[in-house]
Amino acid sequence: MNLFICYPKCSTCKKAEKFLKDNNIKYSFRDIKEEKLDKKELEELVNKSKKDINKFFNTSGLIYRSLNLKEKIKSMTYEEKLEVLSSDGMLVKRPLFVTDDEVLIGFKEQEWIKLIK
Repeated sequence: MNLFICYPKCSTCKKAEKFLKDNNIKYSFRDIKEEKLDKKELEELVNKSKKDINKFFNTSGLIYRSLNLKEKIKSMTYEEKLEVLSSDGMLVKRPLFVTDDEVLIGFKEQEWIKLIK
């Protein structure tokens, strides 16, 4: 089953959810603020995505900026990055769309279109 992980008040997440509904894609919903991802889940998503863990950071978020992660992230270990990401759902780039084979990070409509074809 597809999993849509987002923050419901986020405008990008709303666009992504509209895309899913308009294309009749079934999914379960998870509010990342209410139910953050733990370290194990994050590691599974990073591995499944085959993308660098840094792609999972919400670099435009207030918490990211307040923690000065732009500078700190350069010297952090993989484990430290997992720890930080799992500490607050708002640090994770969203939406995330998880299928059996893939993890989409953020909403780039062209990527999502490829997924449904």
